[in-house]
Amino acid sequence: MSPTNRDRAPSVRQLRVGEQIRHVLAEILARGDLREPALRELSITVSEVRVSPDLRNATVFVMPLGGSAVEAALEALTRAAAFLRNRIGKELRLRYLPNLSFRRDPAFDAATRIDEILRSPDVVRDLDQDSGKPPPDRTED
Repeated sequence: MSPTNRDRAPSVRQLRVGEQIRHVLAEILARGDLREPALRELSITVSEVRVSPDLRNATVFVMPLGGSAVEAALEALTRAAAFLRNRIGKELRLRYLPNLSFRRDPAFDAATRIDEILRSPDVVRDLDQDSGKPPPDRTED
């Protein structure tokens, strides 16, 4: 049974083009070269760009600084997609300019969840027991 496109790891070309697009988008967003007022006010991290095997579609994973106004940022980026695509075309020499779709980066949510788990009282207690340290004094206010 042959693996489907979803099961295959991205090719070196997909990874390279995705990284080039990520750099261009990050630079555009950092400079504030946008007509969209909502994007001028936000600092947005472009963490990853996944490009389809035919290089015609790119999924851009983003997160506004502090994780606030994610939905507003995604809507504004979607409105600015044609402009951003045009700017990518001016910066990169690609046969096809990929269509851009923007998604919330789930890695930030996962990192927050892991941090919450590591700070939970049960985990702190277990880690203190394993290290041989006495548990911290917890006094109620």
